[in-house]
Amino acid sequence: MKKALSLLLVCAMTFSLAACGSKDEGTTAPAEDNTQTETGTDAEAPAETPAADGAVFKIGGIGPTTGGASAYGIAVQRGAQIAVDEINAAGGINGVQIELNFQDDEHDPEKSVNAYNTLKDWGMQILIGSVTSNPCIAVAEESHKDNLFQLTPSGTAVKCVQYDNAFRMCFSDPNQGLESAKYIGANSLASKVAVIYDSSDPYSVGIFEAFREEAQNQNIEIVAAEAFTADSKTDFSVQVQKAKDNGAELLYMPFYYTEASLVLAECKKQSYAPAFFGVDGMDGILSVENFDASLAENLMYMAPFVANSDDEQVKSFVTKYQEQFNEVPNQFAADAYDCVYVVKAAIEAGNVTPDMDASAMCDALKAAMTTISFDGITGKGISWEASGEPNKAPLIVQIQNGEGVAL
Repeated sequence: MKKALSLLLVCAMTFSLAACGSKDEGTTAPAEDNTQTETGTDAEAPAETPAADGAVFKIGGIGPTTGGASAYGIAVQRGAQIAVDEINAAGGINGVQIELNFQDDEHDPEKSVNAYNTLKDWGMQILIGSVTSNPCIAVAEESHKDNLFQLTPSGTAVKCVQYDNAFRMCFSDPNQGLESAKYIGANSLASKVAVIYDSSDPYSVGIFEAFREEAQNQNIEIVAAEAFTADSKTDFSVQVQKAKDNGAELLYMPFYYTEASLVLAECKKQSYAPAFFGVDGMDGILSVENFDASLAENLMYMAPFVANSDDEQVKSFVTKYQEQFNEVPNQFAADAYDCVYVVKAAIEAGNVTPDMDASAMCDALKAAMTTISFDGITGKGISWEASGEPNKAPLIVQIQNGEGVAL
């Protein structure tokens, strides 16, 4: 009888291990084909190693893991999970483990708010998100009402951090436009520039307006400024033709990689070969399905991270990401990875404990954020203003031989 029971226990344990899989550390990072929840989102399974007393820090995440901007959300989800796994494996935050629950918003503001409410019902105490600007602005309205701490890895629009509970890891839209114009001018990349921008997206409009203002100081003539909207983002023949006809030596593209891939294809179709310059939304263009990646060769864009850096922290992260997902991480993965460690630093600096309610936790974290200095994979000595804006150095990346290289 004892032998039979032992055999049954061994079989049960074997079946459990086979069903769950195993990792070297922490919980399993999400795969791209996650099981869908009832709300249609990619919910990340929480860590399974809570503190002895059951206390955990419950961190929510929101971003597009399906749809046209999914390369961003998937990267953020994966980068955040790697950081969570590392922290939990090292003993947690002051001995307390982290649970991460990531929800899909399909780059849609309404769905992002729905995801936020789902996370509130789950018991979220801190939010990393949303990933893209319009959804982030919508969610910021809700987190402000709840006084819940929000740190966006990549929401660049000014309004993403308009309230005192919200901070960002990335550059703001005006900063990207300003630095882009400065770089183009300082390096004499072009004197005649055409701009294509998304007039329906605060992200794109904010960058363009700052670029246009600084271009005057850099002796850059904007010879064409052509808009598109969310309802007209599949045909760029007119915009490209106007840039070409006006003799633009450089095409500035302050928008996302999906549309950028179409613009580059249209330029090839019209035998138009200017220099191409974009912003952080370009990161991910090499992963666009059915896109000829050679068209992006020599494209320049702003980014806070380059995967082939010699920095040891970067090397460690890139190695883990490649081992788990068989691809090179983009800046969104890096921003999210740093976000989790920034939350850890703020929790420690603010003496935050998991038994505090979300509002009290938020008050402590808001105060702590302006006191910390953070060394991560997207920058060293990063600090934050009470406005939510980070102080960090910009980086220009160029695609060379099919990979991003820091200039």
